Amino acid sequence: MDPEFRSFIGDDALSIDLINIGPLDDLHQPKGIIKQAQDLAAEAFGADHTFFSVQGTSGAIMAMVMATCGPGDKIIVPRNVHKSVMSAIVFSGATPIFIHPEIDENLGISHGITSDSVEKALKQHPEAKAVLVINPTYFGISGDLRKIVEIAHSYQVPVLVDEAHGVHIHFHDDLPLSAMQAGADMAATSVHKLGGSMTQSSILNIREGLISPKRVQSILSMLTTTSTSYLLLASLDVARKRLATEGKELAERAISLAEKARKEINTIEHIRCIGREILGTKATYDLDPTKLIISVSDLGITGYDVEKWMREAHNIEVEMSDLYNILCIITPGDTEEDLSRLVTALRELSAKFHNLSETTAKPAILLPDIPVLALTPRDAFYAETEVVPFHESAGRIIAEFVMVYPPGIPIFIPGEIITEENLTYIETNLEAGLPVQGPEDFELKTFRVIKEHKAIQ
Repeated sequence: MDPEFRSFIGDDALSIDLINIGPLDDLHQPKGIIKQAQDLAAEAFGADHTFFSVQGTSGAIMAMVMATCGPGDKIIVPRNVHKSVMSAIVFSGATPIFIHPEIDENLGISHGITSDSVEKALKQHPEAKAVLVINPTYFGISGDLRKIVEIAHSYQVPVLVDEAHGVHIHFHDDLPLSAMQAGADMAATSVHKLGGSMTQSSILNIREGLISPKRVQSILSMLTTTSTSYLLLASLDVARKRLATEGKELAERAISLAEKARKEINTIEHIRCIGREILGTKATYDLDPTKLIISVSDLGITGYDVEKWMREAHNIEVEMSDLYNILCIITPGDTEEDLSRLVTALRELSAKFHNLSETTAKPAILLPDIPVLALTPRDAFYAETEVVPFHESAGRIIAEFVMVYPPGIPIFIPGEIITEENLTYIETNLEAGLPVQGPEDFELKTFRVIKEHKAIQ
């Protein structure tokens, strides 16, 4: 091994970069210490079974979908799902039944789905094999998950939860209900995001009844490398220990810091930090106060402009940005000094750019529409295709994903009809400098679409 890298990473870390020899158990068929660690995690998260994932939450999400759906099966999903959900739908051959997420036209973001929309979808598609819900969203907003679970279970349909941004919510009463607390059947939870484990480590929590744990374990094994990282597994185990023993206190500290920051930010002109006033609709049932949604549209600049300025002027890295907002996440690792730096930077931002708001029209809230799905994602992905210029693609059926990442929510998925409105939305994001990803053509001058066979004359 390169000596410089070894010195940098340290011998202690390298000492547990091991293979699955007998005493260390095997993640693919755990019977010893890995099983014990997973059982302790299940107890901590209120699950009947917990499986460790070294393929990230994306791998756990794919396992949830593929364990419940096969070719032709229907799965009810919000249209603003993560790309891993759509990847699993392509692999499984399932047919997505999309629910329109509720749109916040003031902030320009999507919230979750409502219990009413889930009930309507199940009435129309009672044969669906699963309902997938995001709880909470990237922005920390949650719907009435318990009600959604009750409705789905009345149809004997399991509820799968993308809990990528909610590992901490299980451990404090002032945070939204966790998937297991709400009675959901499976939840893919990113311990590495806010729980203190290493990047790429995650868990899959399961409640028995409508779900077969053995089936889930089999699918998860199919999606998992046989060269599992014991460094990641160990980090999951110790993160679980800390959450189980100190989770409430850690969450309490983060909530307190976040509320203090929110109050101070809301004294700054032309900047607004969203709080509980956003609640009250069926899609905004609760929120995670540690997520600071900071609206900057009144400054006449984009959230991406703010992200770059914060990085270059103050060495502050925000969680994400879009055309209208930045998102900052307060964690137990943050300090009063960190929050003071954030507030000071935002005050300087307002002073520097507020004149633009007087000479520049406030940007109109532009949101992508939800295209018509003409083919199943799997059929489109594997169909005969051709490449067409970006500006000539409207009306064609796309064969690849297009998304702004983060957060990784697709603008187009394979099988959808390309619309002029969404092409405009893509161009607007590109002009603002936001990262549009997915197509084979990184420059987005072309799209891959389903080949059209014209009649022979």
